[in-house]
Amino acid sequence: MRLYVLALNPTDSVTEGFLPAARRLGLDVTLLTDRPEPHLLAHPGIETLACDVRDFRAVITRISTHHAPAAVFTNSDHLQTQAALAADYFGLPGKDWRATLRTKDKAQMRRHLAAAGADAVWSAELPPGVPADDLAARAPYPCVVKPREGVASEDVVLVTGAEELSLRCKEIRARRPEAALVVEEYLAGELYTLETLGDGRVRHVLGGFHTELSPPPYFIERRMRFVASRPHDILRQVSDQLDALGVGFGACHTEYVVREGRARIIEVNYRAIGDQCDLLLERLLGVPLFDHVLRTHLGEPLPSVLGARTDGRARIDYPCAERAGTLTAAPDAVDLRSGGVELTYRPLRRTGERHELYRTNRDYLGVVRATGTDQEAVDRAVADFVAARHWEITP
Repeated sequence: MRLYVLALNPTDSVTEGFLPAARRLGLDVTLLTDRPEPHLLAHPGIETLACDVRDFRAVITRISTHHAPAAVFTNSDHLQTQAALAADYFGLPGKDWRATLRTKDKAQMRRHLAAAGADAVWSAELPPGVPADDLAARAPYPCVVKPREGVASEDVVLVTGAEELSLRCKEIRARRPEAALVVEEYLAGELYTLETLGDGRVRHVLGGFHTELSPPPYFIERRMRFVASRPHDILRQVSDQLDALGVGFGACHTEYVVREGRARIIEVNYRAIGDQCDLLLERLLGVPLFDHVLRTHLGEPLPSVLGARTDGRARIDYPCAERAGTLTAAPDAVDLRSGGVELTYRPLRRTGERHELYRTNRDYLGVVRATGTDQEAVDRAVADFVAARHWEITP
């Protein structure tokens, strides 16, 4: 059976998660990408074909002129709709393309949730080339401006007044002249994630994370602690909103805030959580998460009970660049085990590389992930590890 994987740049989720899972399942893998060179380096031995993966028509043509597919899959935010349309064309299991479009397009997500009566958030769309002045005069403050189809908090910023909103829109458009923007009310509250896995019939809740962000006006995720369960009413509120969006197949990563007992979705990423949280989640829960995701795309039903562990505790920290410059000193990758805690550190930037300050997760220098059964011990292990290491950036 042949699995087609659609990808842009290589990611840890695919390299360390989904490709090993495909091997375990005995699948032949063909990777379609518009950037074949880095994949050929990252995935030697995996058949890699050049394709304009942002165009579903090109994807369908590439597959139909190659081997017959058993599944079409992607873990990319940008390619969910293309993969869904291609899977549907070939009569294969997959996500509803309408749901992938609703979740990727942040303006459409707000419109759809409001029309369904699931949640109403003040939101306005700003097409490319349209001045922000009129919108700035009527927006509620504070509010958030962001690209309509952005990812990883890139160009997401909190603004407190009309002049600042107009300025931020101009700054973003200087970097993204063709991007539509969304301006929406700021949803205050504690930030959480909900990780789910479904087969179109059943949707399992895997747990989630409590997320700590950088100080405003930016929204960089700096630390995440695993939360095995949430109050039933909170889960029901989030689940109702996911139902309204049509989310229920494969993996989904949902970000939401809770304030005074009310849960409101920030965004829905209709794929597995990234930044190595999915790698941690599989180890923490003790279930073959990546295998399960691929099996759903092969048309296999999920078990009614996943059998996940419930005693696990975890934390992820992201040492982050605070200024532009060249990384001149940083710790090496390491795996440690002590006091019932398993800790893994992986660098995300090589020494000698120069980068600007992005104010997104592209500022991450590395990732520290730790698991155990005692939260205090896990927290202490991560804090001690970070305190004992040194990252140096030379301007």
